[in-house]
Amino acid sequence: MKYSNQNKPLVVVRGAGDLASGVAYRLFKCGLDVLMTEISRPLVVRRTVSFARAVWEGSAIVEGVEARLAETVEQALELLKNRIIPVMVDPEALVIKQLRPTVVVDARIAKRNLGTTINDAPLVIGLGPGFTAGVDVDAVIETCRGHRLGRVIYSGGAIPDTGIPGSIDGHTWGRLLKAPVDGTMRPCRSIGELVEEGDVVAYVDTEPVRAGISGLIRGMLKEGVRVPRGTKIGDIDPREDAEYTTISDKALAVGGGVLEAVFHFLATQES
Repeated sequence: MKYSNQNKPLVVVRGAGDLASGVAYRLFKCGLDVLMTEISRPLVVRRTVSFARAVWEGSAIVEGVEARLAETVEQALELLKNRIIPVMVDPEALVIKQLRPTVVVDARIAKRNLGTTINDAPLVIGLGPGFTAGVDVDAVIETCRGHRLGRVIYSGGAIPDTGIPGSIDGHTWGRLLKAPVDGTMRPCRSIGELVEEGDVVAYVDTEPVRAGISGLIRGMLKEGVRVPRGTKIGDIDPREDAEYTTISDKALAVGGGVLEAVFHFLATQES
């Protein structure tokens, strides 16, 4: 079953977290059809701006764009007709072989290639480190904060992963909330709340998780999620103008890079 709307290329985005959602939002707003795939229990921190929320809520709206859970390809196609982004629980992205999209974007931000190949679609894009343009993907989008954020790379890869979180107002590790033990996530503070350094913001089983800095809770894993020790379960934004209900500057920049790569590709096909 090949996707049949020749006037509107289909883009399959693997992953539906905050960066993937920024990509999907920008592509959708420019008129492209977008389908997203996820795992059954997404470890999504910035839930308010992630279409992955549709996996457990049935639907999710991010800045006026709606996504809904689709259980079958037929349901997904019907949603596309109604200008709604389908989100499918499809860890292996088998829908790619079924619909043969024009573009595949690996937006899982795993810092390594989990199996995406340059033959998955006419245009294959990888976000961040772990991909090599011209080898396993056609283009790589830089995800590292700084001067190169959002740039399209057609030869080579993105800046290697240093293992150190990007700096926001001089804060790196301190802004992350991590599971101190294996266990079940139990937040006691909510996304959007202001916290002070040292405040208990969640528990993993009975172990408290304390804020490393003062600021606004921009993301937090869903209650009841089982996590291994060291998993990122939330983050705090120290900026005075911190936002949690709109797509981040980083996600929009990365989405802009994907948009450039897609329309550059489409332009070359028309010439």
